[in-house]
Amino acid sequence: MDTNTILFLVFSAILLVAALRVITARNPVHAVLFLVLSFFSAAALWMLARAEFLAIALVLVYVGAVMVLFLFVVMMLDINVDRLRQGFWRHLPLAGFVAALIVLQLWLVLSYGRWQTMTEPGAGIREANNIEALGRLTFTEYVYPLQVAGVILLVAIIAAIALTLRRRKDTKYQDPSRQIKVKRQERVRLVPMPADAEGRQTAAAPAKKG
Repeated sequence: MDTNTILFLVFSAILLVAALRVITARNPVHAVLFLVLSFFSAAALWMLARAEFLAIALVLVYVGAVMVLFLFVVMMLDINVDRLRQGFWRHLPLAGFVAALIVLQLWLVLSYGRWQTMTEPGAGIREANNIEALGRLTFTEYVYPLQVAGVILLVAIIAAIALTLRRRKDTKYQDPSRQIKVKRQERVRLVPMPADAEGRQTAAAPAKKG
């Protein structure tokens, strides 16, 4: 048994245990942390399979952005765990059926050996690593779909910013330009007050009704 096989077994065991703890942990924060551990283990498996780009993307996108956002949301929200677990046993048969169906599909795909005898890549891609080969395909054959996807994402970002920063009547905000242009007479207002017999200033007595 070589080193790659041992590392594959170790990371696979960690991934299975972490995935099991995601659905069995009672604390939502612990479940999110176990999910982060499972993503790291999956990234290590991708590295062993020489898919460096997928491993880096998994760590940067899911662990670095999505899971951190989930963790902050779970920690800020007051989640009633007992209420969430009320329908666990009621939905367990359906969840078990879906899990068995997924396992069956994976077994059918992995047992089908034709995908292992696919056409070998060209000479220029065979010597390159995973990231270099992906970069060549991205900026040669798929450069126009990449540009279209970039434009769509840019439009989505602009639309999200426009929807977030739209003016609302019930929103209180400050206008720095008006604060700078304010004059001294507008900041301080002198109110004349009548003085009593001892020379002290008193407020005007309220008018009597009737």
